[in-house]
Amino acid sequence: MSYSYDDQNIFAKILRGEIPNDTVLETEYSLAFRDIRAQAPVHVLVIPKGAYVCFDHFAQEASDAEVLDYVRAVGEVCRMEGVEEKGFRMIANAGEHGLQEVPHLHVHILAGRSLGRMLDPA
Repeated sequence: MSYSYDDQNIFAKILRGEIPNDTVLETEYSLAFRDIRAQAPVHVLVIPKGAYVCFDHFAQEASDAEVLDYVRAVGEVCRMEGVEEKGFRMIANAGEHGLQEVPHLHVHILAGRSLGRMLDPA
């Protein structure tokens, strides 16, 4: 599949510094920040700095250094937020059927309360 990246999406604008964010962690290849529409006491988004539409795009085309940095950034956010003991949910939506709202790879780390079997729609 060919991926077309929209460099005007909100996360691209955040990465360019055009839109402020509440940064939790920044690494060479990743940025983690608090979701402005939090659905749990802990709700952090982790995005790669590269122009990747979704996880499969990232997995196929990112460099080994980007992949390692991104996975480690997710783990570090979990450590920093103290969610390992009680658990967390990590969600990455992709494409139309996955209801992906922003066409830039991002994972949601949600924790701080029981999330039930499914999240309630916003």
